[in-house]
Amino acid sequence: MSELFDAVDALLASRATLPPPAERKRLRAAHGLTIDEVATALKVRRATVSGWENGKTEPRPPERDAYARLLDKLAELYPAVPAEVATPAPAPAADAAVRPTFTAAPTPAEARTLSTGRASEAAVMTTTENTQTPAPAPVVAPEAETRPVRTVRPSSTSRRPGAQKAAPAGTDPRFENGPLAVVDVDDGKVVAYCTGGLVLDVPAKSIPALVDWTLREAKLGAPKLSGPGKDADPLIVLTEAALERYGLPVTLAEEERLAGRLSEGHKVIKQLARAEWKLTKRGFGPWARIYRPASGSERACVQLCIPSWDALDTRHWGDAGRLPPAELARVLGVYASRVMTPRGSTAVTGLELMTALHPPTRASEPDADGKRHSEHNPGSLGKDAIDAMNWPPCEVPDGHPVLKDLPRFHVRGPAEKLFEEAYDWARPMTDAECMLRHLVGIDVNMAFAAGANGLNVGLGEATHVTNPAFDPKLPGSWLVDLSHVDLSRVKVGKEWVELDGSLLPSPFTPKGERPEGPAWYATPTVAYAAELGYEVRPIEAWVRYENGRYLDGWYNRLRDAYLATMADLGVDADLNPADFLAAMDGYKKRDPELAIVVSAVKATVKGGLGKLRERPRGEGWRPGEPWRALSRPTWRPDIRAAVISRTRINLHRKIVKHAAFTGQYPVAILSDCVVYAANGPSPLDFLPYREGKPLPGGFKLGINPGLVKWEGTQPVLWGEEVRERYNAPELNLARYIKDGTVTDADNGE
Repeated sequence: MSELFDAVDALLASRATLPPPAERKRLRAAHGLTIDEVATALKVRRATVSGWENGKTEPRPPERDAYARLLDKLAELYPAVPAEVATPAPAPAADAAVRPTFTAAPTPAEARTLSTGRASEAAVMTTTENTQTPAPAPVVAPEAETRPVRTVRPSSTSRRPGAQKAAPAGTDPRFENGPLAVVDVDDGKVVAYCTGGLVLDVPAKSIPALVDWTLREAKLGAPKLSGPGKDADPLIVLTEAALERYGLPVTLAEEERLAGRLSEGHKVIKQLARAEWKLTKRGFGPWARIYRPASGSERACVQLCIPSWDALDTRHWGDAGRLPPAELARVLGVYASRVMTPRGSTAVTGLELMTALHPPTRASEPDADGKRHSEHNPGSLGKDAIDAMNWPPCEVPDGHPVLKDLPRFHVRGPAEKLFEEAYDWARPMTDAECMLRHLVGIDVNMAFAAGANGLNVGLGEATHVTNPAFDPKLPGSWLVDLSHVDLSRVKVGKEWVELDGSLLPSPFTPKGERPEGPAWYATPTVAYAAELGYEVRPIEAWVRYENGRYLDGWYNRLRDAYLATMADLGVDADLNPADFLAAMDGYKKRDPELAIVVSAVKATVKGGLGKLRERPRGEGWRPGEPWRALSRPTWRPDIRAAVISRTRINLHRKIVKHAAFTGQYPVAILSDCVVYAANGPSPLDFLPYREGKPLPGGFKLGINPGLVKWEGTQPVLWGEEVRERYNAPELNLARYIKDGTVTDADNGE
């Protein structure tokens, strides 16, 4: 009989009742659990739990019973509040009459919304779009009698009911309120919106007092990302209302905007000086850093972000700067927890992330006197920049000090200048392609991040060698003639294949033109020529014997940030091709705030790599003179060139394998977007899949960096009409494939 009972219990467990997907997500967030924590507890993949929460899949035994038990316990702790109890609602539709509607209960982060600096008797509230439902008053712990009372303040400007915990506070008690706060004025009082729905009262009446409060009481900041590194300074974002309260302009005057900073005579700058606070050389601008010189290992520094001064570039942050404070705190908080606390533009943050993961120095072992000293941290770029005059002339941009003796109007050619850039290539369509119906664009996810993954780069100065034997493992710049490489016959794997080389771009130049003689190339480009089956004989080279995979940690962190945020948007890493395309359709609309984070993460990749070869900015610089960026250890144009080289080569390798297998050739390429002519509108109409498996080494649909997604589809007739209209048979259609819009400005007319 017990066996029968066990069988019945198992049958019931297999049909364990589960709440709707949205409620599953609410319950997890209410307890402050991450998807990873739930996945680890249930011994499943992260993507599996994400699928349960977005309704794409349902759990199966034995995980289903354990998952149901977890949700039941969480439902007891955080019961949902029926909406009709809180406020009269319109008559429900017929199909909704049989089930109640719910609004989320507060998460622990919302329930611990604190006020520091002064006592308050505000009640804890659950804020929805149309209602405010009182929640039980907080219980004061016994020890609270011996310290200032910390009370709750409702987040009255939040537009979303039961705002999710965006970036859970770390276990470090120094930063229990998260990495940042958005300071605003609410009902005449200054408040700070932190991550996770937390709102703090701010007693500060001036900018110097705000800085002091941030460092002494707010408990904002983030732990260091690497052992020898430094903790992240707290970030304070000032809304327009906060700017007015603290005597700052809502927008900069035209002269100040051009200078990128507040005028030196402004009263707030004088207040900071009187309080013995200092500003960095960039002054009080959209991203101001206010500090006092470090005392030992203790730092006293606060970063300010001012959206109305254009701190959040709309190209990368979208409408983030116009979001209500709570929503802006969520967007920046997710980015801070997954990437790092913003240190400026996404480009600046991308570069700072490299340093945070590989600090230039570390503490030495104790000497004979037991003292520790600062020493070079192996694997980093060091604390000192490479001497400007020691740079290989081929690697530096025009105007660099090492080129100061060149004639003023001299134009360096391929044999003098390393020119590794992304593709901008197109060709006329063949008659056969014109007979097809569609032009389909595919885009490589996080292409430059994928190019950085596993890349061996130089860590120190270059050594000049003549007539060297090429070493594909040695990073550097090589002067070599690759004009003999014939794309009509190349090696793919171990076999030689015949291709129509006239329909392929050269892998050696950004414009896809075949090189005409010796030129400078980064190691990945020369290695690819050898991979295609051709001999390479460098004439000279600048190589770096001290090298390593410096960008691996940087890639991993940005990859994880991208994948985690896309998973939150319903796009998981283990979807089959059809489901992936469906999941990508309209993903930004599911949560526009997280879509902003995705955009910012991608901009961090490209911007960070671009900063490796930052050019002079501002007036007063003259060619041949050094500029500020040259003083950084992270001014490394050779590393940027190597990443771009590898990214372009990775793309060309896939194009060649696709052509060898299918006989299909690209019509246009722009950076990481490739356009093919096809009979159908979907990438699945031309990408070869057999039993759900892609062509090995070719294009594969998916969200991981290096895989591809659908970029856009236009009719073949559209492409022909556009090229005829502008009398440009090789107009790059990849630039317009997304929505088909072509403007005169795009074509210099």
